Amino acid sequence: MSGSPQIALILWETRHLRELWVAVGVTLAFAALGRIVRGVTYSGAVAGALISFVLFAGAGPGAFIALISVFVLTWITTRLGHGRKQKLGTAQSREGRTAAQVLANLSISAACAAGFAMTKNAAFLVATAAALSEAAADTVSSELGQAGSAKARLITSWRLVPAGTDGGVSVSGTLGGIAAAVLVTLVCVGAGMMPLRQTAASVMAALFGMIADSYLGATLEKRNLLNNDGVNFLGTLVAAGGALLLASAGA
Repeated sequence: MSGSPQIALILWETRHLRELWVAVGVTLAFAALGRIVRGVTYSGAVAGALISFVLFAGAGPGAFIALISVFVLTWITTRLGHGRKQKLGTAQSREGRTAAQVLANLSISAACAAGFAMTKNAAFLVATAAALSEAAADTVSSELGQAGSAKARLITSWRLVPAGTDGGVSVSGTLGGIAAAVLVTLVCVGAGMMPLRQTAASVMAALFGMIADSYLGATLEKRNLLNNDGVNFLGTLVAAGGALLLASAGA
């Protein structure tokens, strides 16, 4: 009987080691695919592999599936209306997103996944979902707005500005952002990462983060106090923080 605890410990370690290697393999494959389709640069692929691993290992395969949905949405919308975006000077590089851009958009979701792994507090899963949803919403709203309209409204004054202006919002972009936030959150629910009852908390927090992103763009970025990566990072941080508060209040 004295050997039973040791056997149990060995089995537990073996199972988790196997899961660890699965996470490594899956995330490396995803990073390679991202580079092949030019969704990311080489440095972006490395950063993406790191983020993918933390999400998978920390919050489970559901978080990784949600990350894939974010990648697909941003990859498609980035390529819509590319000619118009080139004229505006806002087109994404054909080589894809850099490590700085990947980390700006996804590091908060990875941190929340790590927070869940360390604390087992389910509110961190909702925060992970909200941060991923905000990252998708922000990119989709920006890309669709630039692809579909030559003008936008500045969020601080509501005056007309050229599409692509920092802090500019449009109807098509906003609706696209809302749809992206809802879709990514539902992927999180469908993949078993979080319960259906927390859907509203994730979506609301993601949309608040998207609005905060636009406001920061119209104020701090416009004055060169922050660059776009800094604005994107803070947008996901706002979304995650809001989700933590909403999820904790509703627990």
